[in-house]
Amino acid sequence: MAAGPHPAALRKVDRRKSRRTPHEPHVVARAAGAGTGIGPALVLGPGREKSSRLRHPWIFSGAVERVEGAPASGDTVTVVAADGTILARAAYSPSSQIRARVWSFDPQATIDAAFFTRAVAHAAAARWPLLDAAHTACRILHGESDGLPGAIADRYGDVVVLQCLSAGAARWRETIAAALVEATGARCIYERSDADVRTLEGLPMRTGPVLGTLPDAGVVIVEEGIAYAVDVVRGQKTGFYLDQRDNRRTVRTHAMGRRVLNAFCYTGGFSLAALAGGAASVLSIDSSADALQIAHANLARNPSLDATRAQWNEADVFTELRRLRDAGATFDMIVMDPPKFAPTAAHAERAARAYKDINLLAFKLLTEGGLLATFSCSGGVSADLFQKIVAGAALDANVDAQIVARLTASADHPVALNFPEGDYLKGLLLRKA
Repeated sequence: MAAGPHPAALRKVDRRKSRRTPHEPHVVARAAGAGTGIGPALVLGPGREKSSRLRHPWIFSGAVERVEGAPASGDTVTVVAADGTILARAAYSPSSQIRARVWSFDPQATIDAAFFTRAVAHAAAARWPLLDAAHTACRILHGESDGLPGAIADRYGDVVVLQCLSAGAARWRETIAAALVEATGARCIYERSDADVRTLEGLPMRTGPVLGTLPDAGVVIVEEGIAYAVDVVRGQKTGFYLDQRDNRRTVRTHAMGRRVLNAFCYTGGFSLAALAGGAASVLSIDSSADALQIAHANLARNPSLDATRAQWNEADVFTELRRLRDAGATFDMIVMDPPKFAPTAAHAERAARAYKDINLLAFKLLTEGGLLATFSCSGGVSADLFQKIVAGAALDANVDAQIVARLTASADHPVALNFPEGDYLKGLLLRKA
């Protein structure tokens, strides 16, 4: 793995320019009905600046009274309150309900290549302690929480997978890619801007190398001593669920001697972690034949793990859970890490039914004293709602359960205090009483 620059090497970056400090409000003087005269701008309606003053990075279309200067998609605009106060510098997105995403709340900020170089360098430096011989992968950029809305970057050894999911991130795509090479020493920046959210931004899907080429031998990472192949070209998200890093460790810690069921197993992350923790057996279920093929290969890549304890089932998880219940199967530990059922709050009701269904089945399959690690990555389902859903599932299953631990994304997925939407992954480790 290319080591990349040590944080000490980042001293050349002028940190004074990137440090967020309070700014005196700048007011645009203008006659009633006149333009701001400051170039492309979003002028908010009266009383619609509250969230911006609280430094929330999203400007919704309903808050915008008018657009000045005819900005194009991804262009930088100045966000101005109805009273003329300059609130922020942001990326414009005419197709999205989120009409602008804030780059900086400094009214004087210049949004140029140097701005992105500094932001990427600081984000990469913060992750430096998370990369070592036992961990060769982590998230480098986490969108709004790193001050770069819509820019996601995951490092897999010498390869960084970049997602540009907003108009602003797409506008600065090449600059961000170059900054990632400079900050990490990566040999390839591969783009996976193929998430559905791109359509909401009026952007086409885009994939392929931005800088460099993928290694002929493929991409392999190491996590807690376990080697995993990562399909950065066709895999889900950027190829691997880096956000579950700490939770895989938790499952590994509790797996000793247990019969484990891993539902929605994808490429076997939790399955291999359970085997490494001494699980008596691991049954893994997923509907994707391609994902299971990679999972098989991942197990073979780790000869220290006992492959005879692993079973892989290609099946619809909901159907297979019911079949196992009807067959009287039981497990001492169950992992439920389903895909995103509710991308927005509008889908929450439908998602709640799906989450309740799978957790109800899990409680019925779990032995007394058994552990359930259950997750939701749906942004439209809050942690409080998720707990209520799971509690309802336990009630319907006529069982009592205790919360052993609350689970969340690993440390390379920080959440900005002014952006609670970034706290998307929520989980519970439960013990069936």
